[in-house]
Amino acid sequence: MRPTTATVIRLLTAAATIGTGYVHASLYLNQGYRAIPTIGPAFLLLSSGAFAVAALLLAGSSPVLRLGAAAVAAGALGGFVLSRTTGVAGFTERGLQPAPQALISLITELGALALLAAWEVMLRRPATPATARATAAA
Repeated sequence: MRPTTATVIRLLTAAATIGTGYVHASLYLNQGYRAIPTIGPAFLLLSSGAFAVAALLLAGSSPVLRLGAAAVAAGALGGFVLSRTTGVAGFTERGLQPAPQALISLITELGALALLAAWEVMLRRPATPATARATAAA
């Protein structure tokens, strides 16, 4: 049986969300971010939330889960931008440091948001007879 496009997008979104969670957990556990007031707990909360949302996405695809995945990605991306501009709770970073985590984080967050946007477009597209048959067969 061939997976549907929605299933592939759902699994890729879960993988991107796991990537975001992994990067933030790694920075928290291995790079000393746990010692940074406010930022350390935020990284722990973000990684925990990302792993939870990803696990739930692997099991289902409700609109609430899609919204949760978007919130994780957008929140992490917003924190990334703020940490390189105005700062977050007095914490600032520059460019794509720490490397390679900053770049991986950007890729997973932007990837998740792009996948979620594609998923929403696909869900709102009127079904053609071929699409309806493929969906019914899945």
